[in-house]
Amino acid sequence: MSDRELVERIAQTTGLPPNVAERVVDDVLAWHSESVEDYVRRRHARLQLFGTRNAEAFRTIAEELRQRPFAAPELSERQLRRIVYG
Repeated sequence: MSDRELVERIAQTTGLPPNVAERVVDDVLAWHSESVEDYVRRRHARLQLFGTRNAEAFRTIAEELRQRPFAAPELSERQLRRIVYG
């Protein structure tokens, strides 16, 4: 369920109809509600798809986690490996 104040703000500042603004807010909130573990697994698989080696992939993922709007805990390369490989 969307934050009404945020939906109103998005609708006002973008000119989107309220129902479209609500869908946008819901989509963005869903994107950022992904768990750290799911994000790490998804990003690792995507980076490997393009040939990124593990050491570089884990550095990239760690940096991305520091920049996410909903802060993730600081994770070491070892912790990232454990998420991916168990």
